[in-house]
Amino acid sequence: MDEPQTAAVTGLAYSAPAPHPHHHHGWWWKTLLTGLALWILTIVVTAVTGNTNLIPTLILLGSFLVPFCVVLFAIERVTGSISSLQLVLAFFIGGIFGVLGASLLEVNLHQSWGLYLLVGLIEEFVKAVLLIIIGWRVVPKTATQGALLGATVGAGFAAFESAGYAFNAAITSRGIDLIALLQTEVLRAILAPVGHVLWTAVLGAVLFGAARGRTRFRFSIWIVVTYLGVSVLHGLWDSAGDLAAVIALIANGRALEELTTAGGLTAETANAVTALAGILYFVVLVVVAAGGLLTLWLILRHYRRAEHARLREQPIV
Repeated sequence: MDEPQTAAVTGLAYSAPAPHPHHHHGWWWKTLLTGLALWILTIVVTAVTGNTNLIPTLILLGSFLVPFCVVLFAIERVTGSISSLQLVLAFFIGGIFGVLGASLLEVNLHQSWGLYLLVGLIEEFVKAVLLIIIGWRVVPKTATQGALLGATVGAGFAAFESAGYAFNAAITSRGIDLIALLQTEVLRAILAPVGHVLWTAVLGAVLFGAARGRTRFRFSIWIVVTYLGVSVLHGLWDSAGDLAAVIALIANGRALEELTTAGGLTAETANAVTALAGILYFVVLVVVAAGGLLTLWLILRHYRRAEHARLREQPIV
């Protein structure tokens, strides 16, 4: 296979490279179905035998299955100088250093109204730094490449973070809580593609797109705007439960009246507020995820149009 044509002068745009031969084989959904079957089988065997040695297997399968399928999805669509091995390394290196860096920066945070926003700013900053380091030699730097690499780094972060949450859910004072473990894994697996994966894909698309197909990153004010935007979306995503509870209290007129007059809620009102908050929780998640997906689509469309315009303007040699 011929090597991709490089630019004659450093900093000029690269020509479009040929796609990798392993593209579009559907390995991501085949792995997802196979992994899901293995996860269910592990649940059954664990429940029947009561063998706690299988708990780490459950945690690893449940936490890494969906994020790793995101990596396979990226591998089947990536072009340029990114190899499959580089994407796999980005998944593990980005995930490990991401959670370590975020933990170090978040260790002194205290409960406050701005906590969720601070967490979003910290975690998106850590992932952005890792994305720049990992993608430094990736050429050409295009929005699509950045979105795929960003999704990979975000998937690694999500996988290791989910493993931690699953471990905490499983370990209780009464021993191993298998139900809590499975509930945590199912919820985080469903939400994984529209959490860390989506936020870092959006940031990666703008970070790489600003380079306009060149070999080096270029600063743009839109990178800062995007970083702040995805941090806010991240904060809203994490605070969805609190936001849903507040909205449910405001929407229930009786709840506000009871809080102001009696200083508490009756059992009937509390149950009504809890039920409404549960519904609103998923509504908030859907709205935030839709906002992120729409943002990513608009960014990719913008840079694709810009790339097509540049190609039309290039003289034919």
